[in-house]
Amino acid sequence: MERHINRDQVLCIAGDPLRDFDLLTLTDVAKLLRCSKAHVSKAVAGRVPGCPPIPVVSLGRRKLVRRTTLLAWISENEGAARDATIATSPLRGVGKRA
Repeated sequence: MERHINRDQVLCIAGDPLRDFDLLTLTDVAKLLRCSKAHVSKAVAGRVPGCPPIPVVSLGRRKLVRRTTLLAWISENEGAARDATIATSPLRGVGKRA
């Protein structure tokens, strides 16, 4: 009787070096944060106001995020959000001509 082994079983036996690093693609990060990949790309580039950039490992144009780094970034953001104060919005209609 011939037994078939799928890819995941081979990786568990042989060991997947990338799994040891636990690197995430921007798509993986977007799924975990429940937002779009475009928004994650903006966060990585530091173009999201009030939010520190997400640290990445760059391989040319490809960006990867370590899971532990992402978890630390989330904790840092939670602390910053807790300590922040909400600015009052400007009055509506001020400076408009009648």
